[in-house]
Amino acid sequence: MLILFRWLLRLTIGLIVLMVLSAGLIWYFAIRSLPDYTASYRVEGIAAPVEIVRSTENVPHIFGQSDEDVFFALGLAHAQDRLFQMTLLRRAAQGRLAEVQGPRAVAADDLARRLGLYSSARASLDAQDADTRSAMDAYAAGVNQWIGIVNADAMGRGAPEFFLFPDVITFWQPTDSLAILKLLAATGSGAAADEILRARLSLAWPDQGPQIVARAGLPAELPAYDSLFPGARLGAPERRLDPAALRDPFTFLDPGQPIGGNAFAAEPQRTAADASLLANDLHVGLTVPSLFYLARLQLQGGGVIGATVPGLPLVLSGRNPRLSWGVTPLDLDNADIAIEEVQPGNPDRYRGVQGWTRFQTRTEVIRVLDAPARTITLRDTANGPVVPGLDPGLGDVTPIGHVAALRWTGLSRQDTTMSALMGLMRAQSRDQAARTLAGVVAPALNVTLADRSRVTHLTAGAAPRRDPAHPTGGAMPAPGWLAQTGWQGVTPLTAAAERPALGLSLSTDEPATDDLRRDRLTRLLADREVHSRDSFIAAQLDIVSPAARALLPLVGANLWFTGDPAAPGTPERQRQDALTLLAEWDGAMNEHLPEPLIHAAWMAALQDRLIRDELGPMADDITRLHPRFIDAVFRNRDNAARWCNVVQSAATEDCATIARQALDRAILDLTARYGPDVTSWRWGDAHQAVHHHPGLGGLPALGWIMNITQSISGGEFTVARSGLFGAGAEPFQAATGAGFRSVIDLADPDSSVFITSTGQSGHPLSRHYDDLAGLWRRGEYIGMSLDPDLARAASAGITTLTPAN
Repeated sequence: MLILFRWLLRLTIGLIVLMVLSAGLIWYFAIRSLPDYTASYRVEGIAAPVEIVRSTENVPHIFGQSDEDVFFALGLAHAQDRLFQMTLLRRAAQGRLAEVQGPRAVAADDLARRLGLYSSARASLDAQDADTRSAMDAYAAGVNQWIGIVNADAMGRGAPEFFLFPDVITFWQPTDSLAILKLLAATGSGAAADEILRARLSLAWPDQGPQIVARAGLPAELPAYDSLFPGARLGAPERRLDPAALRDPFTFLDPGQPIGGNAFAAEPQRTAADASLLANDLHVGLTVPSLFYLARLQLQGGGVIGATVPGLPLVLSGRNPRLSWGVTPLDLDNADIAIEEVQPGNPDRYRGVQGWTRFQTRTEVIRVLDAPARTITLRDTANGPVVPGLDPGLGDVTPIGHVAALRWTGLSRQDTTMSALMGLMRAQSRDQAARTLAGVVAPALNVTLADRSRVTHLTAGAAPRRDPAHPTGGAMPAPGWLAQTGWQGVTPLTAAAERPALGLSLSTDEPATDDLRRDRLTRLLADREVHSRDSFIAAQLDIVSPAARALLPLVGANLWFTGDPAAPGTPERQRQDALTLLAEWDGAMNEHLPEPLIHAAWMAALQDRLIRDELGPMADDITRLHPRFIDAVFRNRDNAARWCNVVQSAATEDCATIARQALDRAILDLTARYGPDVTSWRWGDAHQAVHHHPGLGGLPALGWIMNITQSISGGEFTVARSGLFGAGAEPFQAATGAGFRSVIDLADPDSSVFITSTGQSGHPLSRHYDDLAGLWRRGEYIGMSLDPDLARAASAGITTLTPAN
């Protein structure tokens, strides 16, 4: 027994020593990849010395004697801090994620290959202007120089994640930057997904289904979807979305969560300091690190400062000495689904306008980590690539014996968007900016421009020209063999710059006629005669929900509690307490209050109860609240009150009954999760912002370390927007948020403020991994100046690059 005890003791001590040594080795190799921001490097690719001055928040201020040297240094700085993020974005655009992430990434790779993001980016390289080509070449050389330094100095492969993924870091190419821009454009376009949803709703209830997502700008009357394909067989719409997939941090192509944003500006007559103000925030999926990276570039035409995207050699939103600009996605229907009939007995041909036509086909191999490779056949038609995996619901609207193809402006092989955005960054006047924006193809953008004395608003992008005889106007998929469903070309959206009425300008990512957020922002700006930087910050951080203010008086009109209180602890008392709280609530989606949680749960349960009996399992796919639909139902607009009647029941329900039942259902669910005391519930307990690490965030142990989780205020329809997942076990968890915010005061440009949602570094052991996340949550910002003396005086480190020769 004593001998056994001794051996067990020795084994235990040995295991402990082994664990300590393993932890030490892991720490050593991981810490090796932390860059030294005070180092000096002799590098190839620059003509003169360059300085990268790091602020205390790790924002690089880059000073060089030529633009090429500055872009070289930007590429090196991006690679220092975000190399793993850049390689994942590149792989996503190439359709090569499965090589390092296994079978779960196959679907994303399949879609990227079918869209041809990388091939169209390669083809568009020659379409860029000379200055852009030069900047892209220099940027790629800077990225590659850092990769070379990492290899030469054994710096832990550049990021600790590379030890866990079998990734071979290949050198950066200019095409990689164009492909990432294509990827962002594809992610930001929800037009095709909207078409598919309308068609599915039409199949579920032809008379009323599309009413759920009705909006201005669509044809007044849409045909029943099945009438477009007489004689074809369509399956019954089913539940198609997987709530778990919505949270998959490997998903980059997610049209269900497109990029959004706000931009607003005031001319000098509406500002306290007699100069223009501009605010911009961009809403993206919450990841760690953030999609955005703050930087300052000292170009020959002047300094440029603002938000960059690692992998792209430009400042997307920011300012230079003479001009500031903010961008938001333009709500433009720039994509159509064409349903193609496959020739019976010959799967290599499809029905074209001129008759049966052969598909253009090619095969590609998707290599999969720890699984057999997948060989896929890619097919192209005159209307675009065949994309069976574009949307989970596409199978419902594709008749048997047919396939779906995608028309999308982003498939252009002469896409000059990169050059246009590069020109915007360099522009010294509004007119110059307007001219260069003519080259934007995709993503389509609202661009708000401001100099010291004036504000203008432009739209930029390529808009499809559709035949007036198009059977759906592009609102639903249509037969691809009909001549009238084809595009008649595209039109650049370079209308004359619009000067704002009353000195105020604003844009959001949603239609002006439908956007509750726009209405709230309009009111906030109009309520003050004179604005300041602080009032713009307050507007940008506003958490009042216009949807709550509009719907609660309408839905609860016959429910507000006025009688004697019910007995404590009863469901009736809970309902009374909830209604009392909501009656006195101002609509602020504050994380510390119970009212936002009650409201969100009630409206979600109400919408589900309205549509469930008509749509069946497909109701699970309606994950977003549609206030316009609920408003139409309770006002009985276009006989929409029909939705209140549960068709399977003998009784005829009215809307007040459905509203009360939905409230009771919501209270029951919240009680099961948060306890019976209504006043103790908190919106922040359910509304968590989980910034997912795109490589390790899904792993049980490492995900807890790598992800950043914060409770936040705001909601789907607040100006400070945080879109909800709307499905699964955590339906009120934030799916999107403002990855970047800025407020630029042109009376004192160096007092302008910026913030991103996490930190500048993607290295989990860096103090800059999450140092901005707390500021972002509290609605705070950091200053960024174009004054080189201020940058050097407050520097936390200066990296010096000198030419090798």
